[in-house]
Amino acid sequence: MQDLKWWQKTTVYQIYPKSFLDTTGSGTGDLRGVAAKLDYLKTLGVGAIWLTPVYPSPMVDNGYDIADFTAIDPSYGSMEDMEHLIAEGRERGIRMVMDLVYNHSSDKHPWFIDSASSRESRHADWYIWRDPKPDGSAPTNWRSIFGGSAWTWCEARQQYYLHTFAPAQPDLNWENPAVRQALYEAANFWLDKGVGGFRIDAIVYIKKPEEFKDGEPDSDDGLVNIHSMIANTPGILDFLHEFKEKVFAGHDIFTVAEANGISPEELDKWVGEKGAFDMLFEFSHTNLEFPTGEIWCQATGYRPELIPKLKQVLTESQQATAENGWYPVFFENHDQMRCVEHYFPAEADKERAAKAMAVLLMTLRGTPFIYEGQELGLGNVAWDSIEAYNDISTQGQYEIALKEGKSPAEALRIVQRYSRDNARTPMQWSEEKHAGFTQGTPWLPVHEDFPRQCVTVEARDGDSVLSFYRKLARLRCSGEAAEVLQQGDYTELLPDDPAIMAFRRRLGGRSVYTLVNFSGEARSYELPEMAGAELLLESVPGSTLGVLRAYEAVIYTH
Repeated sequence: MQDLKWWQKTTVYQIYPKSFLDTTGSGTGDLRGVAAKLDYLKTLGVGAIWLTPVYPSPMVDNGYDIADFTAIDPSYGSMEDMEHLIAEGRERGIRMVMDLVYNHSSDKHPWFIDSASSRESRHADWYIWRDPKPDGSAPTNWRSIFGGSAWTWCEARQQYYLHTFAPAQPDLNWENPAVRQALYEAANFWLDKGVGGFRIDAIVYIKKPEEFKDGEPDSDDGLVNIHSMIANTPGILDFLHEFKEKVFAGHDIFTVAEANGISPEELDKWVGEKGAFDMLFEFSHTNLEFPTGEIWCQATGYRPELIPKLKQVLTESQQATAENGWYPVFFENHDQMRCVEHYFPAEADKERAAKAMAVLLMTLRGTPFIYEGQELGLGNVAWDSIEAYNDISTQGQYEIALKEGKSPAEALRIVQRYSRDNARTPMQWSEEKHAGFTQGTPWLPVHEDFPRQCVTVEARDGDSVLSFYRKLARLRCSGEAAEVLQQGDYTELLPDDPAIMAFRRRLGGRSVYTLVNFSGEARSYELPEMAGAELLLESVPGSTLGVLRAYEAVIYTH
């Protein structure tokens, strides 16, 4: 048996604080709201909470544009509220995990205000500045992640500054040792407050290439996605190992990095004892619909033939972390569409789909990350105008779709599927007005299905998605199967089946089998090694060994 660390044996719950619970009537969630629901989260086996940014911010990108790395935005409460949350969580065995957004800051951060004021200012080289091309245009043809040029002109300096994301999010210059030291000090500030770890945002972009040059345009706007030009630039691991040495090393915490574009075969350089982080979010399984990059209007949409690819990439990630590092299992976050829409056709039974994904989430090898509302089986929203959408990325993708020749109706349908606002609607606590999220006007409309899909309703129903998650939490945290699910190895079964994902977790002489049918039809399977196996959990009552009904998931053991 392995000697697992605390974060390898628990479940992490991601909270988007703005949408979790409002205790003041402001219409936005707050830290006191998080503290009020800690006991609820314990019923899901949660031992850590990842908070998306709660720092002071102009909220151009809902907090991912940070104006102060060591303070709390008043809309979320005070530093005392944060300290109260950390203490209340500690009493319940739940640690707080902060989101470090270190590729960029807000353009309202004092560092950038000073940097933009003059080429001779104290912070002059804390950001990425370049002169224009001879014709006065931007230094390169890079497109920001949110659309439009990745360069913005600064009149005071007579230069352009680089922003991988929005113009309000200028990229920090990691080549400057003073920048790195300031960021390390900010992270250590939160460790001194008692946080249990960090999720590190957009980390693959911090290292820029030595030469800035144009790329081959990938769409009709004449620009190229900046991701393909700067992500994972050689030398980035030197920065990250320094980060580990100055901040992470010697603390009983975990670190998980967002690293879009890192393949499973590269994981050993990024995670584990020799890597920079404990875990790494890689997105091969969430980007299946984006063969040419994350331009929504070029996505393929759901297709049954993506399921074999899903099986393949999940198995590759399991194998890549089998001996080195640890896998963070996730199917939703604040940037993703809801998984019941992502991996299933529109006509699929959404409750069965939610339970099927829950089984995968809680039985794969690694630490499960539940995103708020996922445990209720929430689906996407489908607002009828682009003006209804708050997300800056959604607005940019809509404009790209129009430039690519899509009609407004077609562009809106694309938005309805992929918008990040799908995951950001307020948490659905009760049948009361605004789903019990706020006594005021919610910052984003509540999903219209809240009278049916909310905590109070689902908690009363023993067959609901929420009740199923709680059963899975008990299965993974206690009982004879728990050690197998936490520590056992992974072996894929039925690799050639186009619709069933099946695998075995084994520890010593005990095995746990997971089978999930992604098809809308019943499918039979043959696994002689499961003869005499005992059913542990079924998503649809009345399971039969050797047959899976439409969208059914089962867990067996022997």
